[in-house]
Amino acid sequence: MSDVEQRVREALDSIREAIQQDGGDVEFVSYDELTKTVFVALTGQCVGCPASVMTLKLGVERAIKQVAPEVENVEAY
Repeated sequence: MSDVEQRVREALDSIREAIQQDGGDVEFVSYDELTKTVFVALTGQCVGCPASVMTLKLGVERAIKQVAPEVENVEAY
């Protein structure tokens, strides 16, 4: 596991509880070093939720970029 992946996983762990309180979850899928993109899976109540885009961009992406500024994109898988 790369250093970036480790930091991304730690960032996801730090916000997981808040997402789980709403019945959802977020899981690390992969990191593409070439495109500097992290892929995550939103599960549970996040699937089909209208607010999931906000959760992804304002919650998940922000948390990841704080600990791994080299990440340029966070996408749902």
